[in-house]
Amino acid sequence: MKKNLKSFDFENKRVLIRADLNVPMDEGVISNDVRIRKSVPTIKYILDRGGSCIIISHLGRPKGKYVPEMSLKPVAERLQELLGYDVNFIADEKVVSEEVKKSIGELRGQFVVLLENTRFNPEEEANGEEFSKELCELADIYVNDAFGTSHRAHASNVGVSHCLPSAIGLLVEKEVDYLHESVKRPKSPFVVILGGSKVSDKIGVLENLIDKADKIIIFGAMAYTFFKAKGYETGKSLVEEDKIDIAKKILKKAEENSVDIILPEDTVVVSEIKSGADYQTVDSKNIPADKMGVDIGDKSIGRIEQELKNARTVIWNGPAGVFEIEEFSKGTFSVAKMLSELKGAVTIVGGGDSASAVEKSGYEDKISHISTGGGASLEMLEGKELPGIACIEEA
Repeated sequence: MKKNLKSFDFENKRVLIRADLNVPMDEGVISNDVRIRKSVPTIKYILDRGGSCIIISHLGRPKGKYVPEMSLKPVAERLQELLGYDVNFIADEKVVSEEVKKSIGELRGQFVVLLENTRFNPEEEANGEEFSKELCELADIYVNDAFGTSHRAHASNVGVSHCLPSAIGLLVEKEVDYLHESVKRPKSPFVVILGGSKVSDKIGVLENLIDKADKIIIFGAMAYTFFKAKGYETGKSLVEEDKIDIAKKILKKAEENSVDIILPEDTVVVSEIKSGADYQTVDSKNIPADKMGVDIGDKSIGRIEQELKNARTVIWNGPAGVFEIEEFSKGTFSVAKMLSELKGAVTIVGGGDSASAVEKSGYEDKISHISTGGGASLEMLEGKELPGIACIEEA
């Protein structure tokens, strides 16, 4: 068990918080502030207990160089609005410099500081020791509240844990509780729903959960590789030819473990993926040679609803179709609605596209947990230990 916020007295302490403020931006304007909002509880917890917060995060992929468009300045402004507390943004191209150390050293009383994009420093992604030490000089305690980067060993998460007392924040603690503990001891029936474009992205999850789940529902583009493995016609649908044998092995292992693998019964197909395209619904075993699958049909939606009816634990990662286009979003949004209506069930949605779909559908408040980390959530569901959490002190 890792140390958490309750493990420390924050009175008069300066706390280095690794947050995940990597929000989508559109010409300098934040288009979705979910990650900022989810960082607020940990910051407030520390402030309420007399501590000061020095917040660090990355934004985008500047590749170790200063890129003005990837500055965290707009994030600082939004964070200040959400916190209701002054946020001192220190814009330094090096992230930490003698000037930054001096500025923070001169602050008195309680304060909140946000440093510049950690990935402006070339040592960040290389987990450079010098950058880690510079960050550590600023604070007394380190808190990792950035689940979305915990599957990476960077200077601002793993590196700083080697030179400061450490703990996980409220967000990371919740992620671990749901993505690790709920999977470790799931309430049965346990249903896993996997979608998205590639089987290769979900192989580890399938292998880890196939002897724990009661049912596994597979849809999205990855279903077409399984269709091919079963000898179905897939037309122009996305198929990972080099993963067909793996799909066959997964189907065989599921049968040996008495785990039901449920594939779509019908498929929405088109000649071209674009809004306004003509589409039709066909039997999944017979996708026309000149068509490609883009969503699940009504029969499949009805079948999934039946399979979820008595579920006590549900994990969903990956959309049912090309949900960004309205005509092909019905399957994905229908599943989001189903999960929101389950009574007495623990419902967990992985990060990335499935999390985005739930937020867009308006059912966010009716899901037990929506992960903030796409890659991190997948690795945790694979049973892997995440470097950014493994490095935290044991309680």
